[in-house]
Amino acid sequence: MKRIILTLALTGAVLTANAGDVTISNASEWNLDHLYMSTVDEQEWGADQLGDAVIGTGDSFTLTGVPCATYDVKLVDEDGDECEVAEVDICGDGGWSIESEDLLACQGETAN
Repeated sequence: MKRIILTLALTGAVLTANAGDVTISNASEWNLDHLYMSTVDEQEWGADQLGDAVIGTGDSFTLTGVPCATYDVKLVDEDGDECEVAEVDICGDGGWSIESEDLLACQGETAN
């Protein structure tokens, strides 16, 4: 499977020394059904951070106690389309908004 790399900005981060909460807001037109994270030095994805939850359009989900690190993130929308987000710096309390354009960019790359 072709890996798709998409750069998204992590906004509103306040640096701390340990771990913090990250609120993921879905500003796209699609539900986000799965969210996987892995530190950049790992070869395997971690567990689905959403568990049984879904981030609906206009909704948000807060990950708590996220250790400060640089992560690769994989998002899977309601259609099963996957997007990989490379090298997201997560450290401290902050928020991350996912837009339709972000997901469409991945979908367009997958179709090529």
